[in-house]
Amino acid sequence: MTASLISSNACVESLYHEHHGWLRGWLRQRLNSTSDAADLAHDTFVNVIASGMAARIVEPRPFLVTVARRLVIQQHRRRQLERAYLDALAALPEELAPSPEQGLVALQSLQALDEALDAISPRARQAFLLAHLQELSYAEIAARLRVSCATVKRDLAAAHRQCFFVALS
Repeated sequence: MTASLISSNACVESLYHEHHGWLRGWLRQRLNSTSDAADLAHDTFVNVIASGMAARIVEPRPFLVTVARRLVIQQHRRRQLERAYLDALAALPEELAPSPEQGLVALQSLQALDEALDAISPRARQAFLLAHLQELSYAEIAARLRVSCATVKRDLAAAHRQCFFVALS
């Protein structure tokens, strides 16, 4: 093991021991759920480890709160999406409803698409949704968004690229 890896592990270990309990409590107060708080506190530290930034954190609690808040928002969005999907499935006649396996794949695909669209600009997201949900032409999207057709083309290219990158991961 290299000296930098040992140092990084020591930083993560110290950060975890000093702040994990506090973060879990902070999350529990906001989420009113012990299990969600424990899961998100764990995920917060996983994100810190994956980022490789543990040794560079100057103010640990504000940093951890920022990461945790982002995870709370992601969890909330994922649950909203899941509820909307399940409501849409419940409205289908039984013979049209997908199998549980197909439903899970569709839900995972929706979550990946949501993640991809969250990573692009609001205008590009709106252009993507207008193109794919309402099947509008570039000209119609440009008129609706009050931008040029070239801008719509660029925005859609960015949106498709982001979807492709998320699909690869």
